[in-house]
Amino acid sequence: MTPRLPVSLGPEFNRFWIGQSVSTIGDRITVFVVPTVMIFLLDASAFQVGIVAMAQYLGIPLLGPLAGVLVDRWDNRRTLLVCDLARLAAVAVIPLAYWQGWLSTPLLFACVAVISGATIFFTIGYLVAVPAVVPKDHLVRAYSRLEGTRSVSEVSGPSLAAGLYSALGVAALLVDAASYLVSALSIRSMRPWGERTVAEGSVWQRLTAGFRLNWSDPVLRRVVVAAVTLNCGGPVFVTVLPILAYQGLGVSVGVFGAAMSVAAVGALAGAAVAPKAGERLGTGRMLAWALLLHCLVGLGVLAAPALPAGVVIAVTMGCYGFFMSCINVCSAPIRQSRMTARNQGVMHAAFRTATWGVIPLAALAGGVAVSLLTGPLGVLDAARITMVGGTLLAACSFLPALRIQPLLDAAERRKAAEAEADGGGAEPALAEGAS
Repeated sequence: MTPRLPVSLGPEFNRFWIGQSVSTIGDRITVFVVPTVMIFLLDASAFQVGIVAMAQYLGIPLLGPLAGVLVDRWDNRRTLLVCDLARLAAVAVIPLAYWQGWLSTPLLFACVAVISGATIFFTIGYLVAVPAVVPKDHLVRAYSRLEGTRSVSEVSGPSLAAGLYSALGVAALLVDAASYLVSALSIRSMRPWGERTVAEGSVWQRLTAGFRLNWSDPVLRRVVVAAVTLNCGGPVFVTVLPILAYQGLGVSVGVFGAAMSVAAVGALAGAAVAPKAGERLGTGRMLAWALLLHCLVGLGVLAAPALPAGVVIAVTMGCYGFFMSCINVCSAPIRQSRMTARNQGVMHAAFRTATWGVIPLAALAGGVAVSLLTGPLGVLDAARITMVGGTLLAACSFLPALRIQPLLDAAERRKAAEAEADGGGAEPALAEGAS
C-alpha cells in the first residue's frame, strides 16, 4: 500500500514556497510591463522588442556552466539572497531611469540582462535547495506545489500588472522589486541546507562534467534534445504574442492582461493534474505528450481576428499553459532521479545552458522575422506566420521524448532484478553517467 503523503512538506519548504510565490507574481509584472513600456512609451519596433526579449535569456549561455560549478562551492542560501538583491536593484532602475528621462532600449537591455544573469545563479541554487529540504519521495509533490503557485502567479500576475500599469505606469515595476525583497527575507529565515561541495578536480573539469553527464545518460540526453528543440520554437511564439495582440489585433493593455490571467487558469490546472497523470501514464510518457500538445494548441491564435481576440488569446494560452505545467512538473524529477546529489549542480547548470542557451537566438529570430515580413504582409499576417513557424518547429520536441518512458521502465526493472539478486538488499546507488 502506498504511504499517504503529508499535507505539509515541512517548515523549511513552506518558507521557501511562500517567498517564491510572492516573487513569481512580481516576475509576471515585469514580463508584462517591459514589452508594454517598449511598445507604448518608447515606440519600439518588433526588432527592438526581440532584442530585449533576447536579453532575458542572455545569461544562460554566458554564465550557465560556470554557475553550476560555483553554486556547488558557495553557500547556497547566501547565493540565493545575493541573487534576489541584485534582481531587486536591476528592476528598480527601470522606473527610476524613466522618471529621469534616461530610459532607452539599450538601458532596458542592460537591466534585463542583469536580471537574467542573477536568475541563472538563483535557479541553479533553487534546484539544489529543493531536494535538500524535501525528502526524495516527495519531490514530485514539492515541484507540483511550486508549479502550482507559479501558475497562480500567471493567473493573477497579468491582470495585476495591467491594473498597476494603468494606475502607476512604470512604477508598477517597483512591486516586482519589493517581491524580491520578500523572497530574500523568506530565504534568510530558513536554516542553512546542504553542504558546499568542494569537488575533486579543477573548475574546468567540473564545468565540462555537467555536459558529459547529461549526454552520457540516455534519458538525460533525450530530455536535453527535446528541450533544445522546444526552445528553438517556443520563444518565437512568446516574443511575438504581444506584438500580435497590441499591433496586429489592436488589443488594449487591459484586455490583454485579463486574457493572459484567464489563460493561466489552465496552467494551474496542469500543475494539479500532472502528478496523478504522471503516476498513471509514467512521467516520461506524460512529458512526451505534454510537449506535443503544448505546441499544437498554440495554433489556436489563428482563430483571431475571425473570433474575438481576447477570447482567442485566453483559450489558446490556457491550453498552452496547462501543458507547460505538465512539462515542468515531469521534467525536473526525471532529471534529478538520474543523478547523484554530488552532481546535481553541474548537471542542472549544463542542462540549462544547453537547453535555454538557444532561447535568446529564438527570441531575436521572432522579432527579426516579424520586422522582415511586416513590409510585404502587414504586421498581423507577419506575426501569425512567424508564430505558426515557431510552433511547428517546437512540436518536433515530441520525437526524442518518445523513448524516455521505455528507458525509465527498463531502469526500474533492472533495479528490481538487482535487488532480488541481492536478497532484497539496499537499492543500488545511481552512477555518475548512464544508468
